[in-house]
Amino acid sequence: MIKRQIMQELIEVASQYRVVTLTGPRQAGKTTLARLSFPEHAYVSLEDPDLRNLAITDPRAFLDAYPSPVIFDEIQRVPSLLSYIQTIVDSNPIKGQYILTGSHQMELNQAISQSLAGRTALLSLYPLSIAELIDAKIEDSADGFMHKGFLPAIHAENLDPTRFYRNYFQTYIERDVRQMIQIKDMLLFEKFMKLCAGRVGQLFVANKLANEVGVSSHTISEWLSILEASFVVYRLQPFHKNIGKRLVKAHKLYFVDVGLATYLLGIETQDQLKRDPLRGNLFENMVVMELIKARCNKGLDPHLYFYRDSNENEVDIIYQSARVYQPIEIKSATTFQSEFTKGIEAFKRSVPDESAKGVVIYGGDLTLDLEKAKVLNFRQSAQALAEIEA
Repeated sequence: MIKRQIMQELIEVASQYRVVTLTGPRQAGKTTLARLSFPEHAYVSLEDPDLRNLAITDPRAFLDAYPSPVIFDEIQRVPSLLSYIQTIVDSNPIKGQYILTGSHQMELNQAISQSLAGRTALLSLYPLSIAELIDAKIEDSADGFMHKGFLPAIHAENLDPTRFYRNYFQTYIERDVRQMIQIKDMLLFEKFMKLCAGRVGQLFVANKLANEVGVSSHTISEWLSILEASFVVYRLQPFHKNIGKRLVKAHKLYFVDVGLATYLLGIETQDQLKRDPLRGNLFENMVVMELIKARCNKGLDPHLYFYRDSNENEVDIIYQSARVYQPIEIKSATTFQSEFTKGIEAFKRSVPDESAKGVVIYGGDLTLDLEKAKVLNFRQSAQALAEIEA
């Protein structure tokens, strides 16, 4: 068992809230984490068709049969249960009565907003972080991590990544998508997924992708929303000091697990990955998700954006802490070069009074503290956020 950094936060919020909802992608380890964190709770999986049928047809009898404290796994399968849980917790002040897990944000968030708003703590469990793997004495190169990805089963059971992600895609992603929307041609959807993998770290423009896939831009937007709600992809917002303007510019696209993106690109070995023209994009994807995991494992919102100005100056990540902005540049090269700080310097000129010292995260092994930026190797990605959190 690889120890998860979010466990302490999960146990802490359960001591403060009557209900805790843990969301995240399929196979990220939600069930294992919940059962290890709350060994005295009963466990019920709503993937079980008999139990799910009872919960749907007679929710009161179901809740009588499985009283708190209890873990309800994949609660989005029976969202109507949340209204009954609300009634129970409103009359019982005991903390941590219900631990709920779910893999679909769209369905779950809607149900929670209607029934458990203000009554549940919300946490997101992402795949393993590099720090968690290192703590478990599992070391690898950047290419090794990008090829294998970060889903726990691959590392715990030493599974072949290509075979694993092929089954993962067919078993979970296609099935989940079919449950949420009607897709007439799954081959078109698979083409869409592969084209998304080819756009990792790039601006996402639905119209361009629609032309390549052969469907409408509305369909592309719908499919992307489903992938985002299922924790398959992550859309990074652009930075702007006017918060409203963050919502009107194109987002950048990343995969929640870089191993899936690597698989969808047809990369089957680390040697292929080393030579692939999108290696730098995949490296950026890996580091961006490391930063997101570092925040979410503390129960915090990411507050991460990207920067691009009219002069085409770019910074991969802007981390906002209160009214201080930290520019973070990501480079897959193994040798540091002074030009890596070019975008950081441009950003600091545009926001001179609110900028923290920049950070460059790169593929090499050295740690440097230079005048223009601190340089970290990719294994230290989470430390980039600590520069202004301290």
